[in-house]
Amino acid sequence: MNDMSSHPATPPEMSSAEALHPKERRSRRFAWIGMAASIVLFGASLVVLWHMVSEIDVNELKAAFTAASFRQIGLAVLFTALSYSLLTCYDAIALRQLKLQIPYRTTALASFTSYAVSFTLGFPLLTAGTVRYWIYSPKGVKPGRVASLTVIAGVTFWLGMALVLAWSLIRKADELASLVYTNIWVNQLVGLGAAVFVVVYMIWVSLRRRSVRIQGWKLELPGFRLSLAQILIGAGDVCAGAGVLFVLLPGGHNLSFETFVAVYIFAVMLGVASHAPGGLGVFEATILLALSAYPREPVLGALLLYRLCYYLIPFVIALALLGAYEIRNRIRSARLSFKPDDNEVPAE
Repeated sequence: MNDMSSHPATPPEMSSAEALHPKERRSRRFAWIGMAASIVLFGASLVVLWHMVSEIDVNELKAAFTAASFRQIGLAVLFTALSYSLLTCYDAIALRQLKLQIPYRTTALASFTSYAVSFTLGFPLLTAGTVRYWIYSPKGVKPGRVASLTVIAGVTFWLGMALVLAWSLIRKADELASLVYTNIWVNQLVGLGAAVFVVVYMIWVSLRRRSVRIQGWKLELPGFRLSLAQILIGAGDVCAGAGVLFVLLPGGHNLSFETFVAVYIFAVMLGVASHAPGGLGVFEATILLALSAYPREPVLGALLLYRLCYYLIPFVIALALLGAYEIRNRIRSARLSFKPDDNEVPAE
């Protein structure tokens, strides 16, 4: 008879799923739920957009696309330049919070190219973070600092958006109710909630230094003064971005900018939630639904021009700048490699 007691039983091997910590399993489950919700939102938006576009007359759309005046296009370009200029301040604030001394020309290049690329390709944490690391790493900025910078810049965007949304929903609750088919008190309640969020956040960061943990690493949040700058710059950027589309809309819509900016923010938020590149399809469907009382061809023509001004042209410029930046670095490296060593003794 074999002696079973002399050989202790080895515990069965745990599968990778069983070995996960409960919190990790829960976070993975939520990640899958979020991904599924994004896919459903994106698919539903494409269906809505398809039904709307299928009813559009192509000839009328061409006429609407080419009907924009030079004044409208000029204003759209101006607001696009203003928006991307304010976006460079996102990085400047984040660099100041991280106590990093980077020349503004480098900051402007990293900010403009990262946003122009991420707005078009989507997945901003990955695409914007990669472009930023490409430009900031030669200045000695570590990957963790680049990730922190990207998160702080994102906080600036959402704080500014919350402030503008609160202002619009509270001030123009009645006009928005007729556009998005909600009650006035619902709009005011959401606006009040956004305002309370901004005020509570400002009080929270002003009492003492605050930090958050993201995926195991610690990030210290800006204090009151920098957070106030974040809110104002973010609000200015959101208004400038909304202004690009607003000036391209056909005349006679009788929409105030305060009313339109709330519709714009909802469209942007749904586009972000869908994880579609640049919110493509979701953004357009939301705008077309909110402005369904107006002729679709001119509105869709304005949306196409908006995509061209705010997304495509900056994206092309960003690629050209990144290409020129890389060529310059290659030439500089080649010159340094061929430069004679000062300690080298010349041959007689």
